[in-house]
Amino acid sequence: MTDLVRFEVEAGIATIRLQRPPVNALNFEIQDGLHAAALEASTRRDVSAVIVYGGEKVFAAGADVKQMQTMSYTDMLDRSVALQAAFTAVAHIPKPTVAAITGYALGAGCELILACDFRVAADNAQIGQPEVALGVIPGAGGTQRLSRLIGPARAKDMIFTGRPVSAQEALLIGLVDEVVAPEEVYAAARRRVERYVGGPAYAIRAAKEAIDRGLEVDLETGLEIERMQFVGVFATRDRDLGMAAFVEHKKGRVQFEGR
Repeated sequence: MTDLVRFEVEAGIATIRLQRPPVNALNFEIQDGLHAAALEASTRRDVSAVIVYGGEKVFAAGADVKQMQTMSYTDMLDRSVALQAAFTAVAHIPKPTVAAITGYALGAGCELILACDFRVAADNAQIGQPEVALGVIPGAGGTQRLSRLIGPARAKDMIFTGRPVSAQEALLIGLVDEVVAPEEVYAAARRRVERYVGGPAYAIRAAKEAIDRGLEVDLETGLEIERMQFVGVFATRDRDLGMAAFVEHKKGRVQFEGR
């Protein structure tokens, strides 16, 4: 992977931690490390959920502008494929994901949190897409994922002006799901996803795919995606266990096997 991205697993929860102080500028090495970490999280059976974390002070203050400054059109044309692929790999992790946000999540940092299912922010966090101030636009999903999450008008306001929003405003507009004290961010993120450990992994995976893919198509196509995912989980052992427990009136949490 890379020393700039750490991957750890504890009690069924993987943490993908950015490690490039002071502000975790997302250079090419980190982007490639994120891609590798996302693939590992996707395939490991001992991982039920994932936290993406920048550390106690800063989540990520954007891409590495110094690295991009001298790039030509053709340089970026080639690199942009890997850039988007890294963030798409995070978005496609077939397990619940949560971004634990401290300090700044700007530019590519904001795009990274958008690739997660949930977002927990410190009450002093600042979140935004300031690319216009550099004469460019978001290039790792910001124009697409932000508008789908908070609506096109709010997304246009943030992207056209480049202004960051506070954690409180982010909560109000649905950009984050929870705001806590800075020292509580990682613990709160962990609490949010630990409920999925030991759950019906393939049912959760099917639900995530149905929702995410359904948002990209018309309702009729989305319903067909849901139908096929619904039918598919009938092939799993967890479906057998869950329905048997219900019919037999077994009390307590079902001991799913994740298969």
